Amino acid sequence: MVPDAKVFRNGRQFGAWLGLTPRQHSSGGRTRLGHFSLRGDVYPRTLPVQGARSTLQSALHADHTHASRLQRWIGQLHELKGYHKTLIAIANKHARMLWAMLAKNERYDADAWQRHPMYPPLAPAAA
Repeated sequence: MVPDAKVFRNGRQFGAWLGLTPRQHSSGGRTRLGHFSLRGDVYPRTLPVQGARSTLQSALHADHTHASRLQRWIGQLHELKGYHKTLIAIANKHARMLWAMLAKNERYDADAWQRHPMYPPLAPAAA
């Protein structure tokens, strides 16, 4: 149901195509964001939302001392924005990740961030 990912210039455009970005009412250099547009086909949008619901529940029930960076972000966002806005934000993040994997023809790699030059390599665990 999703066209070729290279049709979209970036993940934001893909998220907007799914209807996971807020509608803009901007004028005169002032940006005003409204409700989420929810435009487009309903079925492709429901899949990232269902995945986001599962991710949100896992993050809310995770032990805070061993939570991942994404789980900590989700917890903070949930405290600030509430359940439904956090749900759509996670779905949008998942859609952007999905676009990157489709556009670059790659598989999901949970440890990719560890190979980024900004993060030093992890020390091996002591036996």
